[in-house]
Amino acid sequence: MWPMLFAVLVKTNPNWNVIFHISHGSLSNRVHPHMHAKTTVSISPNFTEDRIWLNGQEEAMANPRLVNCLREVKRRARESGQTPQTRLDWHIRICSANNFPTAAGLASSAAGYACLVYALCQLYGVKGDLSELARQGSGSACRSVLGGFVRWRMGSDAQGHDSLAHQVVGPEHWPDMRIIILVANDGQKKVPSSIGMKRSVGTSELLKFRAENTVPKRIEAMEKAVQDRDFATFAALAMKDSNEMHATCLDTTPPCVYMSSTSHQVSDLVHKINEHFGTPIVGYTFDAGPNACLFLLKEHVPLLVHLVRHYFPTSDTTFKGDPFRGRDFDVEISSGEGKFQSLESSMDMGTNPDALKYAIYTKVGLGPEVLTNTSDHLLDELGNPKM
Repeated sequence: MWPMLFAVLVKTNPNWNVIFHISHGSLSNRVHPHMHAKTTVSISPNFTEDRIWLNGQEEAMANPRLVNCLREVKRRARESGQTPQTRLDWHIRICSANNFPTAAGLASSAAGYACLVYALCQLYGVKGDLSELARQGSGSACRSVLGGFVRWRMGSDAQGHDSLAHQVVGPEHWPDMRIIILVANDGQKKVPSSIGMKRSVGTSELLKFRAENTVPKRIEAMEKAVQDRDFATFAALAMKDSNEMHATCLDTTPPCVYMSSTSHQVSDLVHKINEHFGTPIVGYTFDAGPNACLFLLKEHVPLLVHLVRHYFPTSDTTFKGDPFRGRDFDVEISSGEGKFQSLESSMDMGTNPDALKYAIYTKVGLGPEVLTNTSDHLLDELGNPKM
């Protein structure tokens, strides 16, 4: 028996940028727990070293971002005086797993580091704003410690202490908002987001122009669109900013090419749909990867699903030839099947079989949650991975 083992399991979800800019804050939304990261952290006087496992593989604890998160959480715990020093000295074991692709442009680092920091804070009794702590691991993680639509303000402090995230509205504010993520590639991208950002800051003139001229006004307009539930404005702003962000990536030296031919075909489909209806009923954003995050209202889900199935057919029998995954999916599209064949002739697009690996159907989600059932824990009673 190993006495005095303290363990916490936390689940959190990735966030998707609606408007992004490293030099002037951002606004994003959290997705539903259909997509999530789980992290268990344990400490014990019997552990002889710190260890971490990610998606079933042991990783080095020397990762600077991981070290920063652990150091800063312990520092705050020490300052609060709520955690005995002896417990802060014990070695730690961390086990984390995503149920969606890692390093593929799907905000896995944001979910993972937010989950880690939230779990560490639960373990060590740290209270208060956690966004600054989460930012030690990943900038986007500061938004993932909150639910709904979240804004990350750049701040003005040279040390970044006022660069914090706050919730604009909760997930219940826009109950009809739906999200469909079209996964074209679930492998790791060639240029990690952190490296791409550093390149852009150092070489892209367009990035500086965006920071000074477009992003500040656009974020304010986007926040108002969210508060007003103005979908047409929301979608138009999201697409415009996504396109500018990827233009910045191409303006970088050497260029960071994240979108693929499939990404552009998805973009074309969205614009053709919106042209057909004379107003944006679908919006997209592409993070640092080829995978599309599509926004739409619940009433238009059957239409979009029909068109995605038509233009991106799959031969993969894993899901009976259908790429869509997600809770409540069948219920929410059942009323629209078979009604949209007439639209296909007006789209003037070719099909692209097997271009999509799968699609995830979800909605705006909550913040991190602690899972109290020990059967959900990723570490056993001895602090070893269950997987």
